[in-house]
Amino acid sequence: QVQLVESGGGLVQPGGSLRLSCAASGSIFSIPAMGWYRQAPGKQRELVALIRSGSRTNYADSVTGRFTISRDATKNTVYLQMNSLKPEDTAVYYCNADIKRNGESFAVRNFWGQGTQVTVSS
Repeated sequence: QVQLVESGGGLVQPGGSLRLSCAASGSIFSIPAMGWYRQAPGKQRELVALIRSGSRTNYADSVTGRFTISRDATKNTVYLQMNSLKPEDTAVYYCNADIKRNGESFAVRNFWGQGTQVTVSS
């Protein structure tokens, strides 16, 4: 089985910074892509940032220039550095990954983490 475990959420004042981490564990052959989504109360879950093999990245317009996604392939871990946080960034942040498991190298499966709360408030 594969698990994604997030950490790093919390309460921060507007203008502050947080760094989220998400570690994938289990029987993993490779991870073609990892990303972060968020869901605010009463809103749909939305893509925040995505990083693919070769370090290709995509960002939501609302976070471009403030958030940076990166990964450590040796640790199967993805990070989200969030700077200049705004109250509208308040949401539950979810890690997501496309993973090929050992013994299933031609099949890509999608996994979600349990989510971590980020609250931006004074």
